Amino acid sequence: METVYQVVPAGMRPLYLLLPIFLLLVAVMGFLSLTAYGSQRARFVLSDAGLDFRGDIYGGRVPWAALRVQEARIVDLSREAELRPRSRRWGTGLPGYAAGWFRLRNGERALLYVTAWSRVLYVPTSAGYVLVLSPQHPDEMLADLRHRADSPILPRGGPRSE
Repeated sequence: METVYQVVPAGMRPLYLLLPIFLLLVAVMGFLSLTAYGSQRARFVLSDAGLDFRGDIYGGRVPWAALRVQEARIVDLSREAELRPRSRRWGTGLPGYAAGWFRLRNGERALLYVTAWSRVLYVPTSAGYVLVLSPQHPDEMLADLRHRADSPILPRGGPRSE
């Protein structure tokens, strides 16, 4: 003969204490998923309005008037240590992917979208920060930036650098 005794049901209160932890884990997983997506799908779009960053959570637009295109250049971050990020302000810093707001070793504020450190596009702005980008073809993007900046038909706001 068998006698069965059930456990006293647990109160729901301890489970409610776990809810914030669960929600935090879901939020972190969502953020990491967006970051992984952005590291593969982010793109730079040149339009009449300026330079757009799309496909990443740090997306936005830098208008032509703020780009100092004539000072833009291609750099190798492994050789120009002063242009490497020193600290992250608001962004993602993973092995092989850095995106968001950083402070460079030379003290400049920078908006980074870097996946390859050897050939990045460094573009100063008149807005108090620089852009450090890893386009797939940095030479072509730099030439396109300069061509658009020198175009006699000026986009809204005028792309002339200061």
